Amino acid sequence: MNHRYQIGIKQLWLAGGTGLLLLPLILYGWLHFQRPPRTPQERSLFQGIVYKREVRSTPRPLMIHIVTIDLKAPGVKLLVTPGTPAPEKREVPTEINARTTSEFLKEFKLQLAINASFFYPFREVTPWDYYPRRGDRANVVGQAISNGASYSSHESDWPVLCFMTSQGGDSVQLLKGKACPKGTVHAVAGNQLLVEHGKAVGLNPDINDRNRPYPRVAVAMDKAGEKLWLIAIDGKQPLYSEGATLAELTKIIVDLGADSALNLDGGGSTTVVAATPQGATVLNAPAHTKLPMRERPVANHIGFYALPIPQ
Repeated sequence: MNHRYQIGIKQLWLAGGTGLLLLPLILYGWLHFQRPPRTPQERSLFQGIVYKREVRSTPRPLMIHIVTIDLKAPGVKLLVTPGTPAPEKREVPTEINARTTSEFLKEFKLQLAINASFFYPFREVTPWDYYPRRGDRANVVGQAISNGASYSSHESDWPVLCFMTSQGGDSVQLLKGKACPKGTVHAVAGNQLLVEHGKAVGLNPDINDRNRPYPRVAVAMDKAGEKLWLIAIDGKQPLYSEGATLAELTKIIVDLGADSALNLDGGGSTTVVAATPQGATVLNAPAHTKLPMRERPVANHIGFYALPIPQ
């Protein structure tokens, strides 16, 4: 009886140990199935906002997400994440509390949101060792303005997207080498101008990942500054979407007919979220700490208010 009891205990420990070893694989597999399917899609999300998902197999598997926004459509209004000054004096000043794109969308009751500026400090070592986490302090790179209040200064080598508001709705202009003009309501900066006057711009050789497939985010605009395209390309996910080079991203934007475009923070930050009856829904497949569908807390975002489509 005692011998059988000992065998039972060993079998129990073996089963438990096997279960613990298999748990990460089960979790990883479950997350894979949460990703958007590799099927094309195009639909109107809100008045003035249309979402398109492109699926490509060459030059490698790609999932491309394009949101077209009519800034003159009724109800369309833009918001950049507001800065949040540190409550106490610090040796290294910080500008904002990190949050995921879904949290930003829900906090400000938006209809659409995407991650925006590059930021620091940043660390990603393992699924449990990374920075920033939700609520951690971070700094934006380049100029950042929200609701007319600037919380990050202009840097001459970081082009900036400047949003103005008028009676006819929001308009936007992309500036290189100078700060947004007085009266700018919202602004975010990027590290590389991709398109100018409808043509591809020579890539900055100092950008380390420019020639390798990578998750990407860009914002493009028409010549009148009345239409925006938000482009997100998933990456780091073999056989699903392996990312694009900056040259490939630029070609996609030129084919859209955009007049100018700016490269924003990509990598594991790449996240597009929409408000749905089920709550905040991630439209792409972010890959933070190598886990698919895990959102990264980032410094700031671009969000949109919009009206529902009439039934």
